Amino acid sequence: MNPRHKYLKILHSNKSVGNLPQLVIAENENLQSKFVVQKVLELREEGVPLQEIAVLFRSSFLSFDLEIELAKSNIPFTKFGGFKFIETAHVKDMIAYLRVLENPRDVVAWNRILLLIDGIGPRSAEKIIDDILHHRADSHVSSFWKDYNHYPQNVKELFELLKSISVDKFPPSEKASRIITYYHPMMKKKFDDHTKRKKDLEMFEQIAERYKDTGTFLTDLALEPPNESIADIETPGSDDEHLTLSTIHSAKGLEWHSVFIIYALDGRFPTMYSVNNIDELEEERRLMYVACTRAKENLFITYPINIYDRESGTILTKPSRFLDGLTDKLLEPWVIDEEG
Repeated sequence: MNPRHKYLKILHSNKSVGNLPQLVIAENENLQSKFVVQKVLELREEGVPLQEIAVLFRSSFLSFDLEIELAKSNIPFTKFGGFKFIETAHVKDMIAYLRVLENPRDVVAWNRILLLIDGIGPRSAEKIIDDILHHRADSHVSSFWKDYNHYPQNVKELFELLKSISVDKFPPSEKASRIITYYHPMMKKKFDDHTKRKKDLEMFEQIAERYKDTGTFLTDLALEPPNESIADIETPGSDDEHLTLSTIHSAKGLEWHSVFIIYALDGRFPTMYSVNNIDELEEERRLMYVACTRAKENLFITYPINIYDRESGTILTKPSRFLDGLTDKLLEPWVIDEEG
C-alpha cells in the first residue's frame, strides 16, 4: 500500500503512568555518545539488565562514535544490521596507514597497505618490508621517509603521501583526510559497495577531529569491548549480558525496557536522500514510528547539533522533522553541553 493512502489509525496506550520520553540535544556527537554511556550505566545500576537496553539508529555508521565510548567504558555490546566500526575492512585499512605513521616499523600494518597497491603481491611486499627493517631500522623517524626512489613508482607514491603527513604539525583529522583521498580509488576497485563505505570513512574523519594526536586516537580505536558483563556492577541476571546496538530495520518486532534513538537529526534521520521524495520520506517516518515503539518503559531520543555533512557541504542543525509539533507535554527536553 502506498504510505500516502493508508487507513486512519487512532492508537491508545494501556499504560496509565510512566516517564515521558526525553529529547536530548547534545552540543556535539561525542557528547551524545557520552550521554548514552552514562545513562546506560545508570540504568544498569538501577537493576535493568543490559540485554533490556537498546540503542537504535537509521544507518550503521551512525553508531561508530558510540562504539568507541562503550569500549572505553568497558560496556559489552552486540551490533545488528552492520559491522562494528573496527571490524570493517576499509576502517582496518585506514588504521594501518595511521599505524605506519606512528610506528614506521610496524610490519603487519606495512603488509596490509602495501598489498592494496596494484602490482604489489606478497613477495614484493615482503622485499619492501625487509628493506624497511634492514636499511631503515636505525633511522630517526624524521629521516625514515627519505631515499625511497628505488621502489616501484606506485610504492613511491605511497611513501610521498606518508612523508608529506608524517610531521607532528598535522592533526589526526588532516592525516585521515589525505589518506582517504589517496585510498578512495583503491576502495572503489576493491568494494562494490564503495559508496556506503565512503560514508563510513567520512565518519572516521569526523571522529578523528576530536583528537589532538594520532597515538591517542589509535589507542582508543584499539580498545575491544569486553565479552562479559561489567565487572564492577552486581549482575542481576546473566553473566553474558550485552547491550544491543541495532539499525532500526533490524529491530522490527523486538522490544526493550529502555531504548535510545540516536541522531534524530534532519539529514541523518530522515536521510538527506529521502527528503525530496514523498514516498521515501513516508518510509522514513514509518521507521521512526517503529523505533519509538520498541521501548516498553524508557525512551530517549537524541541528536547532536552543528554537524558538518561533507557530501552535501551543509551544516546539520535541526532535529528530525518527525519531531515537529511534539510539545513539552509529550517530550521532556534536555540540553547536554561540555559544562553540563
